[in-house]
Amino acid sequence: MPDTPRTKPGGQYAIESGKTVLGIEFGSTRIKAVLIGEDHTPIASGSHEWENRYENGIWTYSLEDVWTGLQKSYQRLNSEVFEKYNIPLKTIGAIGFSAMMHGYMAFDKDGKLLVPFRTWRNTITGQASDELTNLFRFNIPQRWSIAHLYQAILNKEPHVKDISHLTTLAGYVHWKLTGQKGLGVGEASGMFPIAGKTNDYDEHMIELFNQRIKAENIPWKLQDILPKVLVAGDAAGVLTKEGAMRLDPTGQLPAGIRLCPPEGDAGTGMVATDSVAERTGNVSAGTSVFAMIVLEKPLSKVYPEIDMVTTPTGKPVAMVHSNNCTSDLNAWVDLFQEFTHALGLEMSQSRLFEMLYQRALTGDADCGGLLAYNYFSGEPITHLEEGRPLFVRTPESRFTFSNFMRAHLFSALGALKIGLDILFEQEQVKTDQILGHGGFFKTKEVGQKIMAAAMNVPVSVMETAGEGGAWGIALLASYMLNKAKDESLEAYLSSKVFAGENATTIAPDQGDVNGFMAFMERYKKGLIIERAAVDALR
Repeated sequence: MPDTPRTKPGGQYAIESGKTVLGIEFGSTRIKAVLIGEDHTPIASGSHEWENRYENGIWTYSLEDVWTGLQKSYQRLNSEVFEKYNIPLKTIGAIGFSAMMHGYMAFDKDGKLLVPFRTWRNTITGQASDELTNLFRFNIPQRWSIAHLYQAILNKEPHVKDISHLTTLAGYVHWKLTGQKGLGVGEASGMFPIAGKTNDYDEHMIELFNQRIKAENIPWKLQDILPKVLVAGDAAGVLTKEGAMRLDPTGQLPAGIRLCPPEGDAGTGMVATDSVAERTGNVSAGTSVFAMIVLEKPLSKVYPEIDMVTTPTGKPVAMVHSNNCTSDLNAWVDLFQEFTHALGLEMSQSRLFEMLYQRALTGDADCGGLLAYNYFSGEPITHLEEGRPLFVRTPESRFTFSNFMRAHLFSALGALKIGLDILFEQEQVKTDQILGHGGFFKTKEVGQKIMAAAMNVPVSVMETAGEGGAWGIALLASYMLNKAKDESLEAYLSSKVFAGENATTIAPDQGDVNGFMAFMERYKKGLIIERAAVDALR
């Protein structure tokens, strides 16, 4: 008897009937596509590795790399669908796009990119960041789009007068596939401050900005070049015929598929860890590391170390963002991998990572007096415009393999810790749970234990944590497609996605907490060494 829709495997039925949802995220090192079914679990995935480039003093990615990576990740997902279910992927219920947040992409009236994409990693907007923070009385981090725009104005860059549209990477991809110039509110909050009552750009601050640049005789107003702000659940356009061909050059995918508002990786990380309600928080730790705490009330004052952004529904979030996390760790692992090859040993990189991370747990609580700085790029929290990876010890330090690895894991969270201390100690912010996700947590328990020591709160990791932001934006697309009338995102996630979800929780060990505090005293005192390295090694 042939299969009926009710007897076919769930994935196959969802694919054939168009009940699937696709999420694609442009991360710092990987573009990942995830296809989920009606139960929100992944059916298939595909990915493509890419790397930023440092060109003419700018961290950037080319537009060609954007589209090549998008097509390859989708093609690999499509191939996996066919391999698993022996059917082609010819339609999808909804699609969502996400990307590394913030940065600067400026286009003219013809849609031409005016200057190379300036990513979040750049620390070239210090003057603009300081001036706008003072003007708005609201912290404007260096990586925010408005800081990049104002710095370009201060630098009298000739392209400024030709700007017709300013957006982020997620907004750019969404625009080119739908023709719609919009952003989810979480991502938009990293372009320009959001007014909580309206879930739109703060009109008073926009007017202050327009007044500030009036003497420059620029032929546009800020509100005319920013994308429209949307919230989770809003419809954000449909896939155009041209957009369908950009995503799937084989022509199998039809136009007309609905898209949710594009979001940044901060917003998708909150969704992927069910951390969108008040008193919840999550830490995403990979190339960069950031902690997001959903607030019950505003902070008492402006802190340059704390960014104020929003959830995908517009709730206020305190964000501590460090530009550097695992890049230096990964470089050391690559070095050890080269050493194992030189010895003629066969060991997979994943096994090597696990072994090295596990050894960190056997080191002295305070890393034996060792010190490391993982600064591949500048670090705004510690006021460094550039970075120099650095390892330092004294003759009295206990220079052991375990302490060496522990110091580098601690260093990965050093700048983050400085910002977190403001939230937890000075502002007395309370959280009921902290969820961890990202590469830092891949080795069982190690990343959790180190993070729990740094934050001095229990840290949980869900079984789904490895799915990441691509899954998070797929969930937002699913929410747009399937939510009941007046159903909140918090209710949708807790009742339909994460009900019964298993998580492992590790409480902070007091010895580890004390050891991390001792390390941080050394870390803060040693910042003068990092500054000297930046000044001397150019």
